[in-house]
Amino acid sequence: MACLTHVAWCLSWGFGYSPAVPEQSLEATPFLIAAIASLAQGGHVYAGGVTLAWVTGNSGTGKSTVCGVLRERGYVALDGDEDGFCRWIDRAKGEVVMDPPYPVPGGWLDRYGWAIVRERVETLVEESRFRIAFLCGSAENEADVRDLFDLIVCLVIDEDTLRHRLATRTTNTFGQHPEELAAALKWNPRMRAIYESHGATIIDASKPVTEVVDCVIDSVQELRGSA
Repeated sequence: MACLTHVAWCLSWGFGYSPAVPEQSLEATPFLIAAIASLAQGGHVYAGGVTLAWVTGNSGTGKSTVCGVLRERGYVALDGDEDGFCRWIDRAKGEVVMDPPYPVPGGWLDRYGWAIVRERVETLVEESRFRIAFLCGSAENEADVRDLFDLIVCLVIDEDTLRHRLATRTTNTFGQHPEELAAALKWNPRMRAIYESHGATIIDASKPVTEVVDCVIDSVQELRGSA
């Protein structure tokens, strides 16, 4: 932790922490870890401006892959699933529950939902105020945090591509069980219309991932240029 704190302080102008207090202890938050990693890749620092982008889409559209490529290019990119921004909840009780057993029991997804935690996104907003940051993921209660993002990007793909990706991916088993697949297919045709109605940037994620990431970055640069 001491080493991480020292590095974080040295890079503090990029993170928004005051360098006047070098002895301060900084928590190793997902953003801080990602920011240090991004600078190791020649990361992008923007003093005096911020863009926090939400990169979302249906299961299988490539959100995690895009997140990884953004990191490789030196951007601060966080995975909503892996970096602790989301959790399963009991919709009726509002209680946090463990991940579902595999295979997912029939009716499980009718009772439980994948939800994003507003307080964690609020922390990310504060931490990222001097850097462009991307949060990649999806959550059924997205409306609770939509106001915290400067930009929303929705990745969309056709049904055939969706079926193929869910059946063949090895990094995530969601969608390989019939109930999960049915849920993903049900939502897929609705995604574009829903997000267009909210003014989101729509990107065809059936293209090669390098092109998709280029489009994501371009959408951020366009927003900053028009500000």
